Amino acid sequence: MSRVLLFGGSGFLGRHVAEALAVEATLVLPRRAECDLVDAGLTELTALVRQARPTAVVNCTGRLGGTDHEMARAHTLVTAKLVEAVAAAAPGARLVRIGSAGEYGPTPVGRPVREDDPAEPVGAYGLSHLTATRLVELAVAAGRLDAVVLRVFNPIGPGLPEESVLGRAARLLRTALARADGDIALGPLDAYRDLVDVRDVAYAVRAAVRQPSLPAPVFNIGSGNAVRIRQVVRMLAAVAGFTGTVTETAPAPAAARTASVPWICADVSRAADGLGWAPSYELADTVKAIWSGAGAPDHVPLPKE
Repeated sequence: MSRVLLFGGSGFLGRHVAEALAVEATLVLPRRAECDLVDAGLTELTALVRQARPTAVVNCTGRLGGTDHEMARAHTLVTAKLVEAVAAAAPGARLVRIGSAGEYGPTPVGRPVREDDPAEPVGAYGLSHLTATRLVELAVAAGRLDAVVLRVFNPIGPGLPEESVLGRAARLLRTALARADGDIALGPLDAYRDLVDVRDVAYAVRAAVRQPSLPAPVFNIGSGNAVRIRQVVRMLAAVAGFTGTVTETAPAPAAARTASVPWICADVSRAADGLGWAPSYELADTVKAIWSGAGAPDHVPLPKE
């Protein structure tokens, strides 16, 4: 049985990853109070990795918003520390990093983006992720450690936080229904995004942990389809039973990248070939799970010893 050191196991993605891995692995789940990856020193982190004796290390931590400095610390510097710590304390372990579709920046409309396509992020979020991915690629190429980046597109599903547009939409719909309001206001909903069920992302992490060898250091993890956000909000409203109006008059969130990236979709063929993974959830079922919360882990699985 593998032994996985999982960081960020209490977050939206991390809870699902923990649940997927707990079926077949011993989990070591340090809480933030025990080890905050952003603030932890390299010596402290190396000692924790050595004590955990992992066969794999998975990092599900990160930020969706913040300053350039905060983004760099949360993504780039955390990855640099993990590369150093795993290489020194558990050189046989596989490091699994959760990357982002934001690393690509604008892509040609109608053409799914591949892992070897140009990456030109439009802001600190994507740039900090891309720089972290490059660190992993360099470490792998140099033979320093076994590592992989799962470049996750837009994860949605049960337990979706309000930082996302669909999470905000769900909150506003609940409030409107409770107050019998006739409309809700969101920002612009024109963008096309590749929305992947968070449970499928968790299965991709499990596949990356269990695969004996990997043919490449970076894999796209998405649904393979681009859908207009406006359409998905309407689907959510229908599931909620909301018959009012959804307007797009609210200001766009500060971290929104809609204007500069109007369309993006993942080519997931490399993940199919190299990980034996493919998305399994239909969008309609995922939207229902967002509203009902069905399928959301109600707790973080306790470490198995």
